[in-house]
Amino acid sequence: MAWELPSGRLKKDLKMKSLISALVVALACVLGVSSAFADTYPSKPITIVVPFAPGGATDVLPRLFAERLQAELGTPIVIENVSGAGGTIGMQRVARATPDGYTIVCGNWTTFVSNGAIMKTSYDVVTDFEPVILLPGNSHVIAARKDLPANNLAELVTWLKANQDKVSMATAGVGTGGHFGAVLLQNLTHTEFPLVHYRGGGPALADLLAGHIDLTTNQATVFLPYMRNGMLKVFAVLADHKLAQAPEIPTADEAGLPGYHVSNWNGFWAPKGTPKDVVAKLNAAVMKVLADPAMTQKLLNLTYEIPSVDQQTPAALAKIQKDEIEKWWPIIKAAKITGN
Repeated sequence: MAWELPSGRLKKDLKMKSLISALVVALACVLGVSSAFADTYPSKPITIVVPFAPGGATDVLPRLFAERLQAELGTPIVIENVSGAGGTIGMQRVARATPDGYTIVCGNWTTFVSNGAIMKTSYDVVTDFEPVILLPGNSHVIAARKDLPANNLAELVTWLKANQDKVSMATAGVGTGGHFGAVLLQNLTHTEFPLVHYRGGGPALADLLAGHIDLTTNQATVFLPYMRNGMLKVFAVLADHKLAQAPEIPTADEAGLPGYHVSNWNGFWAPKGTPKDVVAKLNAAVMKVLADPAMTQKLLNLTYEIPSVDQQTPAALAKIQKDEIEKWWPIIKAAKITGN
């Protein structure tokens, strides 16, 4: 005797099978589209957003990569400076961009760590972006106008203590590495003086060279060419090691201000939801550029420290950001620094 399912149950089973089949087909279509998109990517210019003004350290780095990435990817690379509000305006531009790999951001410790603690933003520095790759970074140095009456870090500290009501120190913006470098200098020397927050390292450098401000800190690559031309003074490297490219510059520890350490790391991020295959293509292209001996030498000449190959994965960049957030957010919040 034949056995039959109740009609209601039979209909339910058939409906479930149809749903599963539809989901399988849909998934296959999505994967197919994603794969096809990755196969044709890139087919138009890629924009790298720099969330700071032209001329600063974060602006220099993507411009070094642009020409070589253009050759690797076979498409034009456009650098777009979107400055203001400590880098948050440019970051917002990328967070809201279509996640297709044609808009990425060159960010740093400021944009992806400190801003998350001090700024009220319309985006989340972790969940609204896809890490692509860790880029070269470098230590900060402390620099001053060429006619400042101090010739080394010890003399600078003495001058600061005697002229607190006259000192003007520039930063690349609220919440930037330079801002925290200035605050740390005040704490270590027990001084208080005005801080002038610019819309990026470029404008701050211009005013330093013009003698409109007294001193600032930023990545070494920004200042070395001007130091060598006698256009400004560099007193110390803010790290526990010297720069191989400028061994004549002492560390802050050697120069009499131990613990005065400030460094910056950089990276490329894409909007959240950018296909993994596209992120992988971008990552591979940047890795090839980093492996080029001519590029390596150019970066070393500019005092950049190149990340090891195992640090050049999206996962490695995500971990660095996570670790830095866990380290710095409690410190920043305890200091009650806000950017809004």
